[in-house]
Amino acid sequence: MYPKAFSRLIQNLSSLPSVGPKMAERLVLFLFKQDMEKLTEFAENILEIKNLKICSRCFNIAEAEFCEFCKDPKRDQCSICVVEEPLDIISIERTHSYAGLYHVLGGVIQVGNTGQDLKINELLSRVENENTTEIILATNPTTEGDATALYLKRKLQSLDTDSANQARLKITRLGRGLSTGADLEYADEITLSSALTNRTELL
Repeated sequence: MYPKAFSRLIQNLSSLPSVGPKMAERLVLFLFKQDMEKLTEFAENILEIKNLKICSRCFNIAEAEFCEFCKDPKRDQCSICVVEEPLDIISIERTHSYAGLYHVLGGVIQVGNTGQDLKINELLSRVENENTTEIILATNPTTEGDATALYLKRKLQSLDTDSANQARLKITRLGRGLSTGADLEYADEITLSSALTNRTELL
């Protein structure tokens, strides 16, 4: 039905999240109509993704060893906002309501999954070795997100630190400006800003 190159690209795009065969067809047709300069730039940008790294400190997407937030001395070094995925950081940054650091878990704890593949131990290590005074648990307000937040709270409270250090750590959760079952990635800026401003201490 289509030339082979056209069909292969449709198949490639159809494998992307939220892109069905019909949407893939429209995207390929759109690309077909572009001039060579734009197509070349598009292809080069895709290839450059492989040059990106994972931040060795917070596990966000980075161009070097550390991401832009970890390298920025103007960020609040005492606050860590814990998120599920890097896209959540983008959503929070759009609110202009938070100026601290981040930590990307790489997902949430699922049923039958103890979370061993998540960056939980790395978070605990940061809290023990950095001057952290507040942890904001910004996992999505879903069943899995809430369960992960409670698990992290227990792990953070059980850190083998002295009483003075234990007392200084404040653990908060995003306010319920976010509806249950929502994803941070799709939350509008006003709602997410309200959730950050009205975050509550996790008891």
